[in-house]
Amino acid sequence: MEKCCKSTEGDGESTLARSTASRLLLGATLAAALVLLAGTEARAVPSFARQTGLACSSCHTTFPELTAFGRAFKMHGYSALGMKELEEAGTDKGPPLTINRVLPLSVMFETSLTRTDRLQPGTQNNNVEFPQQLSLFLAGEITPHLGTFLQATYSGQDDHFTLDNTDIRYVNDTKIGERELLYGLDVNNNPTVEDPWHTTPAWGFPFAAADSAPTPAGAALVDGGLAQQVAGGGVYSLFDKHWYANVAVYRSAHIGEPQPPTNGLTNNGTIKDVAPYWRLAWQQNWGRNYLEVGTFGLWAQVVPNALPGACGPDETPPCPNPVSVSGEADRFTDYAFDMQFERPFGTDFVSAHGTYIFENAEWDASQPGGAASNRNDKLHTFRLDGIYHWRNRLSLALGWFLIRGQNDALRYGSANGSPDSDGLRADIGFFPWQNIRLSAQYTVYTEFNGRTNNFDGSGRSSWDNNTLYLLAWLMY
Repeated sequence: MEKCCKSTEGDGESTLARSTASRLLLGATLAAALVLLAGTEARAVPSFARQTGLACSSCHTTFPELTAFGRAFKMHGYSALGMKELEEAGTDKGPPLTINRVLPLSVMFETSLTRTDRLQPGTQNNNVEFPQQLSLFLAGEITPHLGTFLQATYSGQDDHFTLDNTDIRYVNDTKIGERELLYGLDVNNNPTVEDPWHTTPAWGFPFAAADSAPTPAGAALVDGGLAQQVAGGGVYSLFDKHWYANVAVYRSAHIGEPQPPTNGLTNNGTIKDVAPYWRLAWQQNWGRNYLEVGTFGLWAQVVPNALPGACGPDETPPCPNPVSVSGEADRFTDYAFDMQFERPFGTDFVSAHGTYIFENAEWDASQPGGAASNRNDKLHTFRLDGIYHWRNRLSLALGWFLIRGQNDALRYGSANGSPDSDGLRADIGFFPWQNIRLSAQYTVYTEFNGRTNNFDGSGRSSWDNNTLYLLAWLMY
């Protein structure tokens, strides 16, 4: 396997290899232990419960994680039998009408407190957000075979509403011989938001996290880099209840920017032509156990933001050098492998998730423009987590993450130019009611942006970014 890492401290590559191997072993052991000690959950909202007459626990173990029924509900277009509907047959004077009697609206409210172990320079600690997020959902069946999950979110940090995760799908089914084929069309604004599992970035652990705490510099494009900045459509199918496939293409659809887009003002630039996304997965039950294994990926050409550029005689960096969306583009090839395991234990439930994402980035625009040191960078991201659900009342979760990549001082901005980061995240969730989650989450960094100590050149250690996150999450 090609080496992706460079030693930044200590005695060179052998030390780094031993360190990386030990961390991989630690993460795998933790996830396996959680599985051996010990279901499923989905991103559903109360409007689904109102329409179907089913409790939240039908689709979720503890929200937002989906059960098998919740995954099937999503793949079937957010619709189910038993909804109260107003119906009128079509005539030669007009089309038919089938519409829900219950307006499919829901509200989500999140308020939080975030504390890092050491004050971030120039900021206050014990940061309170009230709200962190306030979301309105239009979620449910629109007409037979057509449903939507549409989220508009007010962010306390940005102080405005914007369109959040949105997924609109048409679905139908047929048979090939004696085997069922479910097939559909899907339109969304975030690659992986259409996925019914909790191993892909849109719905992965920890489900909610602090937005005011430091985070590692390295992240693949498919790992949330295009969320709410694209529009895409594709087809998906589930054959024989085992084999799932999804293919989609995306175009930039930046929110809060001039239309048509000009210089790629968002952090990740503007897609040139289209970006294809693919997903394959296989699922199987044996006894009370459930297993999903799969792969997903994305290829994109992205015209970056305005680049630093060359400086004039009286200028100091960074210097302006706008990039036209018709100019050179960086190229990203991302592919990933994932697994999800579930098992009930009486009224309790255990789930485990694992994801590996590899990215090959070719900086055909950013490197000549002064925004990347290398012409090519590779990035590896690993995640493992296990969750124990006690009677839909309490959830105990432990997750491990590791990021490894090549040093690139201009790209990552750390003291040694490394994106390497790893750590553990523990989360305890309490559910006094099925639609209210109170949780405490603590994140420990054993390495942050390439170092344990002095990662930013000012004496700050990885431990200083350890984060306590308290959350009250209400759904109605």
